[in-house]
Amino acid sequence: MDQRVKKPVKAAALPLAAVYVMLAIGPGDRHGYAIMSEIKRITKGSVQMGPGTLYGTIKRLLANGLIEERKHLQDVQRGNRRRRYYRLTALGRTAVATEVEGLQSLLQRSGARTWALGHDTS
Repeated sequence: MDQRVKKPVKAAALPLAAVYVMLAIGPGDRHGYAIMSEIKRITKGSVQMGPGTLYGTIKRLLANGLIEERKHLQDVQRGNRRRRYYRLTALGRTAVATEVEGLQSLLQRSGARTWALGHDTS
């Protein structure tokens, strides 16, 4: 009997909605509508996050220190004080990178893409 213990695949610590939001924010600053649009773009339209899910997720990410709110001078100068921008914190960048690595590892180990596309070799 093989006594070696394999490392377990780490389960996602963040809800998928949070991962989408963090990936959509990316390396810069984005406001809510731009985040929704980016999620739709990166998922090729398969995910269309509504305002309730988006802002609930943003609220949790802010509370957990994974994103921060940013003020943009150009919006303040234009009188647009309602638009809020968000940016990943260092902790947020680490968390989303960990999630992406975990998902990539899970897909590679499971061969999920192969069987999901109907290319099962068994």
